[in-house]
Amino acid sequence: MTNKPRIGYIGVGLMGHGAAKNILERGGYALTVMAHRNRAPVDDLIGRGAREAATPAAIAAASDIVFLCVPSAVEVEAMVYGQDGLLAAMRPGMILVDNTTCDPTTTRRVGEDLAKKGCAMVDAALGRTPKEAEAGRLSTYIGGTPEAIATVRPILESFTDTIVVCGALGAGTTCKLVNNSITIGMCAVIAEGLATAAKLGVDLTAQAQVLSAGGADGRMWQMMKPWITDGDDSHLKGPLRIAAKDMRTYNRMAEAAGVATFISQAANQTYRMVLNQGHGERFMPVLPSILAAANGAKIRDLD
Repeated sequence: MTNKPRIGYIGVGLMGHGAAKNILERGGYALTVMAHRNRAPVDDLIGRGAREAATPAAIAAASDIVFLCVPSAVEVEAMVYGQDGLLAAMRPGMILVDNTTCDPTTTRRVGEDLAKKGCAMVDAALGRTPKEAEAGRLSTYIGGTPEAIATVRPILESFTDTIVVCGALGAGTTCKLVNNSITIGMCAVIAEGLATAAKLGVDLTAQAQVLSAGGADGRMWQMMKPWITDGDDSHLKGPLRIAAKDMRTYNRMAEAAGVATFISQAANQTYRMVLNQGHGERFMPVLPSILAAANGAKIRDLD
C-alpha cells in the first residue's frame, strides 16, 4: 500500500518525457500519461510501467495531481477548457502543476477557475535542456500558495535539482519569461555577430576561440559553440518556434506592464523572420547559419 498521490502528466515531449520518467522511476509514483505531439515518448513510458489516458478528463479521473508540459498558453487553455478538458473533470483537493512556460495572465485565470472547484494550481516553469530532464537535473521556478507548493515539492524533487519559490501563482512563469528574454536574446545577438563574421570571411574557428576567451563566454554560447565548430546542434535542443513563442509572450507581458522593450522587440523580429522562412523546428544553435544565409554568407549547410 502507498499513500503517494497518483500523478497524471500531459505533454511528454522533449522536456516532459524526462520529467515524467523520473516521477515514475525515481519518485515511485503511479503515473498516467497523455500524448501531445509524439507517440514514441508515451510508448517508452508505458514500457516503464506508466498507464495511458486518451483525454485530459481521463487523466484527471486517474490522478490526484496533474502536470502539464505543453508548448504555450494556447495548448494550456485547450487542455483545461476544451472538450473533455481538465476543468470539468477535476475534483476538490486536486492540484494542477503547469510546467509550461505560459502567459502568467492565463496561469492566474486558470488558477481562479480551479479555485472555484476547490482545486489548487502551481506554476512550475522548467529550466535547462532535455538532457537534464532525462537525468533528473532540471531547474524549476514556482508560484502558488505555500500549502500547494509543499504538497507538490516531493514530486518536483524527483526530476529537478533546483527549485526556486518565486511567489504567488504566476510568479514562477514571470521569472522564467524574464530569464528567457535574456538568454534567447543572447542567442540572437551571438547569431548575428557570427553571421557578420561569416560575411566578412573571418575564420570561424578562431572567432569561436575569441568568444570563449572573452566576455561573451557563458552557458548559452557554450551550448551554441559545437554547431559552429563541429556541426553539432544537440547541446541546446530548443526548437526555434519555442524560442519565438517565449519572446512574444515576454514582450506581451512587458507591454502590459508599460515597459519599453527595444532590445527584446528586435530579437522578437529576428525569431519571427526565422519562422517565416520555415525554420521553426530547427534547434537554436542553428540560428547563426540561418542569419548568415539570409545575408548571403555561409556557416554550415542548412539541408
